[in-house]
Amino acid sequence: MFSLNGKTALVTGASGGIGSAIAVALARQGARLALSGSNGAKLRAFREQLQAEHGGDHVEITCDLSDTTQVEELVPAALETLGSLDILVNNAGITRDNLALRMKDEEWDQVIRLNLEAAFRLMRACVKPMMKARSGRIISITSVVGATGNPGQMNYAAAKAGLTGMTKSLAQEVASRGITVNCVAPGFIHTAMTDTLPDATKEALNARIPMGRMGTGEDVGAAVAFLAAPEAAYITGQTLHVNGGMAMLG
Repeated sequence: MFSLNGKTALVTGASGGIGSAIAVALARQGARLALSGSNGAKLRAFREQLQAEHGGDHVEITCDLSDTTQVEELVPAALETLGSLDILVNNAGITRDNLALRMKDEEWDQVIRLNLEAAFRLMRACVKPMMKARSGRIISITSVVGATGNPGQMNYAAAKAGLTGMTKSLAQEVASRGITVNCVAPGFIHTAMTDTLPDATKEALNARIPMGRMGTGEDVGAAVAFLAAPEAAYITGQTLHVNGGMAMLG
């Protein structure tokens, strides 16, 4: 695919299903990674597996993105350990689903704080070193529901739609410095969580997708690797939808 040799990347939520697939995709193209997540033991095990299977000298940085102090320390820590930061992937996210009438304030606050506010703080922190280098890639993982909405997910859809708006705004601010800012919006993705769904539910979900199947973490990782590559230098402020045609959005 596209070479990322000599590039450095910070990936949040790196030990999760989609996050680990993104990390593998970037590592395969030669990037050196700072893997971030809230579970230190799980993160360390994934880093060791990544290095054993794909090589590279990667590092892990434990960070609770719901803690503002830890969020503010993450990019400086990545810069210190990697020496530079060429690529930021905002992948970490949580859901706290509930119907609007029943949604508690804390369910709203938790999702907005981690999915949207933490991403803003990380984007803001990495812009300065990227502007100095006159190069950079910022990629945020949004969701099809940020464009279509979804019952029971007002908080999650709002956060993902907000990421898209932040991306478009920042893209205009930093384009002249050689920095691109884009989103990847997955649809239904096969994960450990979807494995537990009843067969009838899986069949109903697949029926909504023209390609007849859920996507994989590798599908999302490939999209991120493309947007991170030098060949994507003229693409900014865009959302790459990876949903098998479920929602054909412009």
